[in-house]
Amino acid sequence: MRALVVALMLCCVLTACRDNAVPEQRADNGGAPQPAVGDTIIEGTSADASNLLPMLAMDSASGQICGLVYNGLVRYDKNLHIEGELAESWQISADGREITFHLRHGVKWHDGAPFTSADVLFTYHLIIDPKTPTAYAERYKQVVEASAPDPYTFKVRYARPLASALISWGIAIHPRHLLAGQDITKSPLARAPIGTGPYRFVQWVPGEKIVLERNSDYFEGAPYIKRVVYRIIPDSTTMFLELQSAGLDQMGLTPLQYARQTDTPAFRRRFRRYRYPAFAYTYLGYNLRHKMFQDKRVRQALSYAINKQELVDGVLMGLGQVATGPYKPGTWQYNPDVKRYPYNPQRARKLLRQAGWSDSDGDGIVDKDGQPLAFTIITNQGNDQRIKAAEIIQRRFAQVGVKVKIRVIEWASLLKEFITPRRFDAVVMGWTIPNDPDSYNVWHSSKTAPGKLNFIGYKNSRVDELLEQGRHTLVRRQRKKIYDEFQRILAEEQPYTFLFVPDALPVVARRFYGIKEAPAGIAYNFIRWYVPADQQRYQR
Repeated sequence: MRALVVALMLCCVLTACRDNAVPEQRADNGGAPQPAVGDTIIEGTSADASNLLPMLAMDSASGQICGLVYNGLVRYDKNLHIEGELAESWQISADGREITFHLRHGVKWHDGAPFTSADVLFTYHLIIDPKTPTAYAERYKQVVEASAPDPYTFKVRYARPLASALISWGIAIHPRHLLAGQDITKSPLARAPIGTGPYRFVQWVPGEKIVLERNSDYFEGAPYIKRVVYRIIPDSTTMFLELQSAGLDQMGLTPLQYARQTDTPAFRRRFRRYRYPAFAYTYLGYNLRHKMFQDKRVRQALSYAINKQELVDGVLMGLGQVATGPYKPGTWQYNPDVKRYPYNPQRARKLLRQAGWSDSDGDGIVDKDGQPLAFTIITNQGNDQRIKAAEIIQRRFAQVGVKVKIRVIEWASLLKEFITPRRFDAVVMGWTIPNDPDSYNVWHSSKTAPGKLNFIGYKNSRVDELLEQGRHTLVRRQRKKIYDEFQRILAEEQPYTFLFVPDALPVVARRFYGIKEAPAGIAYNFIRWYVPADQQRYQR
């Protein structure tokens, strides 16, 4: 997602394909030109990165770069099954409490130093260090013993089985020889990273571009594309104009661009469009520290006042679906039977009255104890979906006597000045949905402190119990019951109004081949994308 989107251990965005893709969206088949090394791919992104040390990266823009510069021990394959990355293989003990990883030999950091198990052990100690300001430490604190008995073996043992233990080692491994004994918050690697991944960092011009180059020594085989350039263009209209004028090769289309501005023969001759439901959702979150939001009847009323289908139709042009909770419809963990909030302004007004809010002075705004129900919704610059959603919500709230202002803020400032210090009333943002349903970091009451991910301040003792049970339950059927109840509680209490699950709408210039759709989206095999020699545009 493109806002405070935490890669949640993977530094990547996982998406799922639709089975009924139209012909123009299908992957390249037989008869494609032969692969060739070379060319540059220029991708448009609406937000600049904030930090290129994965341990400290709190947003998807940073995570996307980190995903090409660094590796984890494991990752998801194209079908969302776990496979080895820096680990060649592993064994899990019969009691489910110990994992032994066998690491690849011959892997080098981008500065030429050898990668060993000492780097993995260092990363583990780094993430659990209280001095490391990371939101990702919780799963690693479940480890009771970690060791590196030889340069290519890493072992971890847990106090009790952890359902997401294996995939948690998809975390980016950090270089011990460059970070040991250093203050990670002051490391130059935050601006000039050194990893083991398929691309090396070259340049970062803040607010303008980030440049990566092919790692010719990459252990899985060097990528075909020699250079990757991320151009930061906050305005989606400007970005689309750059795409049309050949200033970009890839971007995520807005629903309007996908539905009305790209479905032409001329555009199809130059680009391939793709569409699949994103593993992400957009929400309206309430700062529960504010008294006006502490009565769940108010939050329920606000949810009834929003026409979610209007958002899907008007903001997404029908390219998405209504959200009812923190999981994507169609996945095993999704509970379709939770309480829903169909558009019902009469019900919204009734709940507000029950909570003590009425228009006592006839100004059209409900009030209580002399205070109007008025607040500001903040969202991030460069995300038209969220801005338009906020505008529609503003109009719907006015119809039930709630006054709302909207403030659009540059991404880095939004995080630093508003989200981290909790200086906001309500926020329209989004989360990436991880493949594993463990939502401890976002919803547990222990994660409400500054720098943590439960920044709305949600606290519920039963939810805490369920999140603890869910992460330590290995049988899917039993986990399903736990997370179903978790979703029922969120649906009842509405700490967020869950708005919609958008479709991902990437577009790529037609000179790029090797793109194959899968449940993981299109980027899972990026190192195998290529441009035939006679179609290459850039010599560097």
